[in-house]
Amino acid sequence: MRVELTPRNIVMIYCTADYLEMTDEYGEGNLLSKSESFFHKNVLHNWKDCILALQSCETVIQRAEKLHVVNKCVNALSVMVCTDPSLFGWPMMMYGSLQSPGGSILWNGINTGARIRSSESDWWFEDISYLSVSLFERLIKTMETRGIRPENLVGAVMHYTRKYLPGLGRWQGGQHGIPRTVTSFSLTPIALDQRVVLESIEKLLPRKKGKSFCRFLLGLLRVALILGVSETCKDALERRIGRQLELATLDGLLIPTYSDADALYDTDCFERIIHHFMSSESKVTPFSPSSFDLETSPSSRPLQKVAKLVDNYIAEVASDVTLKPVKIRSLAEALPESSRTLFDGLYRSLDIYFKAHPWLSDKEKEELCSIIDFSKLSIDACAHASQNERLPLRVVLQVLFFEQMHLRTALAGCLHGLETESGPAGPVTVPGDMAGQIIQRDGWVTMVRENRVLKVDMEKMRSRVGELEEEFSKIKQEMKKVNKSHSSLSSPRVVARRIGCSLLSRPSDAKPDTIESTGPSPRVSVEQARPSLHSRHKKSFSLF
Repeated sequence: MRVELTPRNIVMIYCTADYLEMTDEYGEGNLLSKSESFFHKNVLHNWKDCILALQSCETVIQRAEKLHVVNKCVNALSVMVCTDPSLFGWPMMMYGSLQSPGGSILWNGINTGARIRSSESDWWFEDISYLSVSLFERLIKTMETRGIRPENLVGAVMHYTRKYLPGLGRWQGGQHGIPRTVTSFSLTPIALDQRVVLESIEKLLPRKKGKSFCRFLLGLLRVALILGVSETCKDALERRIGRQLELATLDGLLIPTYSDADALYDTDCFERIIHHFMSSESKVTPFSPSSFDLETSPSSRPLQKVAKLVDNYIAEVASDVTLKPVKIRSLAEALPESSRTLFDGLYRSLDIYFKAHPWLSDKEKEELCSIIDFSKLSIDACAHASQNERLPLRVVLQVLFFEQMHLRTALAGCLHGLETESGPAGPVTVPGDMAGQIIQRDGWVTMVRENRVLKVDMEKMRSRVGELEEEFSKIKQEMKKVNKSHSSLSSPRVVARRIGCSLLSRPSDAKPDTIESTGPSPRVSVEQARPSLHSRHKKSFSLF
């Protein structure tokens, strides 16, 4: 009887003829030899036919493996991916868009006036996405052994994943590359278990770094948490994200809680990712002893980026009323203290948390504030914290102490700069015939007068710095007395009266409060000294 051999049925017929032993011993040109010849001569040399044949292997996979049909199809496809697609099969529209002029392709001796854009290396992504997970995984591994570029393999894996995990596109912001249509295939995507797809895809992903790839991993982790994949797969995804956490974005890390927990966001998952980042950072080989600059060393930049990312993450989740203080503390302490050059971001996060949790006791607030290094707060942050009513009294006093230290350092730097600038202004011998020219050209006399005025101001500032130091020592003595009497800690205003200082008035106050005190009033002289020091740049010390 006449049998029509096509790429769709050739594997089934080939396996059936082998099972029935329809060799040439029972008749010349029997079915086994015909099907084998058609498979090798027609199918393995055409991309479309090879894809169709490989997909049809699913129903007779054991017999196809015995005849090495799967291996031959996979090897042929991997070779054709490395080859110019214009050399195998027609029509060529399935391999990408045609362009003209710039080359020509001969088809049956006719010049078509068009050629394939060989630079588009993603033409085969859509075609292989019609394969099952096992065959797709096998094909990708074979392509990897043949030396196909890793970025192309990653693109194919990402395309396959987006096709069978529709929820992933919600966090990706569009598809990768130009979608390829294979209408001539007349194929439909196969039904796959999404959990199996995700667990298989995770094993195919290489150790690659990149912003788009990191965003893809974060979306994959979200879907994994929704589908409830195995702990091994979830831990592997978290490790991959942790190795490139500095490339992640805040919106990608804000993963909602998909379990029955009360918290809105999965902070435990983010904390595990931070620990994976720290473990990967510790494996980095140290630099030579001559490189002491942590600001410019490559190892410090990712750490500082992650520290900023953690502070912003805490600020976002701080509004959750169910979030416990111990979780805030564990997130903040997941990174070493040296990772933050400034603690303004962490202070802002705690301030948002205190505002959303007004029922916290002063002890709980003090424990959270202990993670802040107040010596690394900026001047604006210190000014905001010194007027923050949500902070405990002890914390406010600490802020005031370091604010005075900042002021002292700033004044010392200013005085040092003035001394340096006034150094060249000493007596200079200038010839008489050139003196007039120098004075007229450079305004030397004017500069000398300005330096004299600056010297006078410098002496005044030195005396004021001495006064501030004396007043601050008195404040410290009064603070020790206040700490001994526990009854006086009931109100910040009472403590302020005991130490003789008035709390900074808020911008909404119309008039400053008048405080009577029988003891010394060191805060008065401090308040008198501040306006003169900041008279040239009065501004509102509001951090937010």
